[in-house]
Amino acid sequence: MKKFDKDFYMLTKDVLKNEHFRKSKKYRHHIKSNAYDHSVKVAYLCYLHHKRFKLRINLNELLRGALLHDFYLYERGSKNKEHRMHGVKHPRVALENANLHFSDLTKVEADIIKHHMFPLTLVPPRTRAGWLVCFYDKVATISDLFSKRKG
Repeated sequence: MKKFDKDFYMLTKDVLKNEHFRKSKKYRHHIKSNAYDHSVKVAYLCYLHHKRFKLRINLNELLRGALLHDFYLYERGSKNKEHRMHGVKHPRVALENANLHFSDLTKVEADIIKHHMFPLTLVPPRTRAGWLVCFYDKVATISDLFSKRKG
């Protein structure tokens, strides 16, 4: 994993070290990335934004929601009928997984996970943290699509 700011790691280590979250490394995401690396990138971009602009948003909720926004744990494009329409359905699956493995989710964290695919999912985020993750998810996706494939 890329070396990150010590504060970022301290704030996110509970999720980063979780055995179920670490399984997201196995699942392809945006062709050249995996769900784990993509989610960490989104969280780190949110962290840098928060640090730079000193936002009045709870940083712990922001980072946790950002890390868990793509916590769907299945291979995209599989023939399984439940995985069709991935772009629309995976926020619900990610929220179910987050609730299962991180039982103390806040309303803000749930909003981030559930609404990060706006406008594809039609319902926008209801929180400022949700909007920030929604924005940086798009930024990270573009970065993933145009970066060199790992090893």
